[in-house]
Amino acid sequence: MYTQGLDQKDKPAAAGQGTETPEQLEAFQARIDAEEKIEAKDWMPEAYRRTLIRQISQHAHSEIIGMQPEGNWLTRAPTLKRKAILLAKIQDEAGHGLYLYSAAETLGVSRDQMVADLLNGKAKYSSIFNYPALTWADIGTIGWLVDGAAIMNQIPLCRCSYGPYSRAMIRICKEESFHQRQGFDILVSLCNGTDKQKAMAQDALDRWWWPSLMMFGPSDKDSKHSAQSMAWKIKRFSNDELRQKFIDVTVPQAEFLGLKVPDDKLAFDESTGHYRHGEIDWQEFLDVLAGNGPCNRQRMAKRCKAHDDGAWVREAARAYATKHTAKHAA
Repeated sequence: MYTQGLDQKDKPAAAGQGTETPEQLEAFQARIDAEEKIEAKDWMPEAYRRTLIRQISQHAHSEIIGMQPEGNWLTRAPTLKRKAILLAKIQDEAGHGLYLYSAAETLGVSRDQMVADLLNGKAKYSSIFNYPALTWADIGTIGWLVDGAAIMNQIPLCRCSYGPYSRAMIRICKEESFHQRQGFDILVSLCNGTDKQKAMAQDALDRWWWPSLMMFGPSDKDSKHSAQSMAWKIKRFSNDELRQKFIDVTVPQAEFLGLKVPDDKLAFDESTGHYRHGEIDWQEFLDVLAGNGPCNRQRMAKRCKAHDDGAWVREAARAYATKHTAKHAA
């Protein structure tokens, strides 16, 4: 998680910087409890600022890395229409990364620092993007399950206590809903196609179901950040609550498609109105986070290469900015 790499000069004047008093903390929490938005220039506890930087930068990194498995299918999408839709989705994800890096920058951390922390392994991104997209059905399943889980996570963030983050999430969630529908539409087509196409869709669901459930993070009893994030109203629901909402919504969609969720213990509980589900393999989750997933090294190698290949663009932009500033200062 993002907790390192902040120089003192990176910190905004509004940050606590170790001088927080009980009175300040109490007044800050009162603002949170009153549903007031915290803005970039407002005073905030240093831990609140660090928590936001960790979460927002991880979110931004996930959008950027998440373009890779889909970009690999741009030339192999089955029709021109599918290619155009997939390209639009990937462009959206690049935009989401931009919005989120910009929101994090309001907290006093530079984009260069955030990117450096991703490339050197200090910062994380969502574990789901370390799984391969083997077939065209995977692209549909990513839209249906992965973006569906993202929407479940992100809609409550539209009410996040930090103003710049909550406002960025409004547009992101609208675009993510398009992504989810795009994925589901692919699966509807496959499941109404040949037996081989439906089998392809079932295989994709079998491989993506459990990693999608892991997207919500560890169970509440093992989560290090959830309780405090909820007290600060950065988050509105716990990991397990969001995971349960996702399961309750998604299982009927799988039934509509004629697909079987790969969980022998899945059953609807009439007394609670929720689906019971089997145990998640949290060791797999930890292994992927530690860098040992199927595609961790591949994803980071491509991201590092893209960063290096784009160095001339950044240098040209800096040179132009310097020239432009000098011209107007003369």
